[in-house]
Amino acid sequence: MASSVTAERAATGWLLQPALELRPVDPDHAREALADVAASAAENELPRLAGLLAKDGEVQRFLAAVFDLSPFLRDLARRRPQMLAALLDRTVPERLEAIGSEIEACWQGEGVSEAELMKRLRLLKTEAHFLIALADLAGEADTQATVQRLSVLADGCVRAATAFLLAAAHRQGKLKLPDPSDPAHGSGLIVLGMGKLGAHELNFSSDIDLILFFDHKAVVGDPMEATDIFSRLARRLVRIMQDRTEHGYVFRTDLRLRPDPGSTPLAIPVEAALTYYEGRGQNWERAAMIKARPVAGDIEAGEAFLKELRPYVWRKYMDYAAIADVHSIKRQIHAHKGHGEIAVKGHNVKLGRGGIREIEFFVQTQQLIAGGRFPELRGRETVKMLSQLAGNGWITAEARDALASQYWFLRRVEHAVQMVADEQTHMLPEDDEGLERIAHMLGFADADAFSRAFRASLVEVERHYAALFEAAPELSTGMGNLVFTGDVDDPDTLQTLHTLGFQRPSDICRVIRAWHFGRYRVTRSAEARERLTELTPALLEAFGKTRRADEALMRFDEFLSGLPAGVQLFSLLQSNPALLRLMATIMGAAPKLAAIITRRPHVFDGLLDPALLSELPDRKYLAGRLSAFLEGDRAYEEVLDRLRIFAAEQKFLIGVRLLAGSIDARRAGRAFSDLADLTIGAALDAVTAEFEVRHGRIAGARVALLGMGKLGSQELTAGSDVDLILLYDHDPEADESNGGKPLAPAHYYSRFTQRLIAAVSAPTAEGVLYELDLRLRPSGNKGPVATHMEAFRKYQRQDAWTWEQMALTRARPVAGDDGLCAELAGEIAAILAQPRDAAKVRREASDMRKLIEEEKPPRDLWDIKLVPGGLIDLEFIAQVAALTGKFTGKPGTTATADILAGLAPDYADAGMREELVRAYGFYLAITQIIRLCLTGPFDRDDVPPGLSDLLLAVTDLPDFSVLEAELKEKAATVRRDFDSILRGRKK
Repeated sequence: MASSVTAERAATGWLLQPALELRPVDPDHAREALADVAASAAENELPRLAGLLAKDGEVQRFLAAVFDLSPFLRDLARRRPQMLAALLDRTVPERLEAIGSEIEACWQGEGVSEAELMKRLRLLKTEAHFLIALADLAGEADTQATVQRLSVLADGCVRAATAFLLAAAHRQGKLKLPDPSDPAHGSGLIVLGMGKLGAHELNFSSDIDLILFFDHKAVVGDPMEATDIFSRLARRLVRIMQDRTEHGYVFRTDLRLRPDPGSTPLAIPVEAALTYYEGRGQNWERAAMIKARPVAGDIEAGEAFLKELRPYVWRKYMDYAAIADVHSIKRQIHAHKGHGEIAVKGHNVKLGRGGIREIEFFVQTQQLIAGGRFPELRGRETVKMLSQLAGNGWITAEARDALASQYWFLRRVEHAVQMVADEQTHMLPEDDEGLERIAHMLGFADADAFSRAFRASLVEVERHYAALFEAAPELSTGMGNLVFTGDVDDPDTLQTLHTLGFQRPSDICRVIRAWHFGRYRVTRSAEARERLTELTPALLEAFGKTRRADEALMRFDEFLSGLPAGVQLFSLLQSNPALLRLMATIMGAAPKLAAIITRRPHVFDGLLDPALLSELPDRKYLAGRLSAFLEGDRAYEEVLDRLRIFAAEQKFLIGVRLLAGSIDARRAGRAFSDLADLTIGAALDAVTAEFEVRHGRIAGARVALLGMGKLGSQELTAGSDVDLILLYDHDPEADESNGGKPLAPAHYYSRFTQRLIAAVSAPTAEGVLYELDLRLRPSGNKGPVATHMEAFRKYQRQDAWTWEQMALTRARPVAGDDGLCAELAGEIAAILAQPRDAAKVRREASDMRKLIEEEKPPRDLWDIKLVPGGLIDLEFIAQVAALTGKFTGKPGTTATADILAGLAPDYADAGMREELVRAYGFYLAITQIIRLCLTGPFDRDDVPPGLSDLLLAVTDLPDFSVLEAELKEKAATVRRDFDSILRGRKK
């Protein structure tokens, strides 16, 4: 197909057929310009081209329009008509490919001097530049193809110049290259293309931004001379690329994106660069590194360098200070004259409102925020990243489509502006004729039609950009005076605080003055204080709405007092009003969550993931997150710390989903349990590897962790301890482990279990993973901490008490050897299926419940676990059913709610089943919220109003008194059912 198109074009004598119709601004001038080029073709003995240009047709009208609209392209064609003549025999892509090959080879050959290289590069680049422009104006290439072609051209020129300079240094004895025929390979010189070059997005008259780093491995002699050698090479590279000669220039070249350019050499050692970025790197430098790409020199070394920089650029925790930095840069740009309003004449297509930079910032800031956690958001190309952001739910499909479309439209406008005279400008002309010229280059009928499309584009871009960044809070909010300077309270401010809901306004003034005076580490920097000053009105308003405003703000103050820095947090809250409201809810209603974020501020990062409330925290989701968080080779202690960090963050995020209503209490219980399974399983793996280093393995050794209680039934709450039994098995003949310090099996697993308990429960700098309770093992605290599988089997079948077998109905293997876990599950099923005296089991369960009531009476109605008719009654009803064959559901079910729903009709009738299931769901909803929000017991007389609201929301009740009445009724109903089922009393 392609060859037939080429043949058809060849028949017309021209291999670039215009797909767009261009109209000149001045038709007479256009004809004259075309005649001038035809005359030049004749003078240069190019009769075919001269003959073609003398004809009248679509091609001739297109070229005449081009030469009228672009004086730069007209002058090039007049000086070098051979560039046009080449298209009589080759298509633009074919000729560009040939030019690329010539550029790659132009540094080679005997006696090629620097001057000769400069000439060759300039001539080849000029031809490629000319052809790329023609193809763009003709519509042969869309804007995406044009920027790609320009970037490939620049890559080739930089590679050729770099190879030439490295080879020269090798010949001079300054460098010893591994392969002089391929100087770049193994040279240690890294040439990074930054900005639009790095992203393959160069515009028509772009500068190219480069940074040069080096490893001195190829330097001959004193390594201390390496900086001087490579800096001189960098200076020559710039000269080769940008000095203007009679043949023009290659690309204007800028090295100012390197670290601290005012005081560093032009080429910087890799070690020094890494030290700088990790210790002093700025957020704008992180943003710049998103697009960095090795373009010349030692490409492998460049890729390795960027890999080293990944933790600096892509942080695990989301970074909101970056948003504020970008926003402040944008404000500075807008402060320049002409950028404050959307206009057409004189508008800066790149930096003005609604311009290209806004789209780039829109993408880059979200990459900075989330790229640490989502590697797929680390791409260099703007439009591809818009698609990826939409795919991940960070932006809407509508925003993606609109911004992508406008991005390419604005890039076309930018190219047209620059093609007129090959000037590095982004400003639309301020005169009517100039604007008409741009309109015609872009295929519009006139300047008015272009202006309408251009203004609509700017408005659309600005709308999306504004939604992300332009919600900067005002210090004057209409709520009244808020003055916190000086030492004396401002009377109007006291009144404003009282109106907002604060009971002790003078104390609040004192607290806020302490912030502004920088008395905490978090507010010592001027930037942090400025951010907090901007945030304060919204902060006070949000805390005022919690109905415990003073308490909420004091908790927030305690939170601030422990922070090492605050710019990121204040920036986060400032750019996310919904997050600020959630923070206020937590501080006012959930002291337990408040304590978590006080200790671990970074857990707040996860809240900005747009998928947080829509993505269910199921086992697969959590396992993927945990795997990514633990990736890489890590020391034992670091693994344990990272498990604590991960568990704390995910508990918090599961809790937030529960507070927000995106998951119910039942799903939260499963999520908390899956999290415990996975993190304790990972701790088991880490302990196993560490323990085996010292003590080796026992032949045939297998370990399984049996989850009991709420872990086994997948009903953990945010504050649950974890009940476990560790079981093991090994070859019967094994008498000791095979390590440097061998141990007998019983001693081995006793020590191993103690190590696991320490790994999970010992406090480290990152706190405790879980409090472990192993008292449900055979013989309780009197028995060994680890249990042999055979001993477990024998004990459960012959010696276990009824309450121990009731506990076994909730047992579930949660981690360890898959084979042993399966065997254990089968053994438990067999034990539970043994024939029993049902009346005896019911009687013993009833006696046990009575004993608990006597020894641990409930505090009040809100002691939902212990209150008569509370959770223990429901659990006992379910456990007795599972032990006595009165559960009709799926074998192996451990969840209390599922067992209650599957009670046999002769054990509980349909009405009773419904009552029990509803009561359990009601209790679970209340318990999950209370355990999430409070560290201590629920005090009816001191309920934070925000917590009352949350409890009413999860129970769907209108008033707290109604909630209490419902609680009493549920307890009475459950106790009647308990008496009926286990004590034989009629309802």
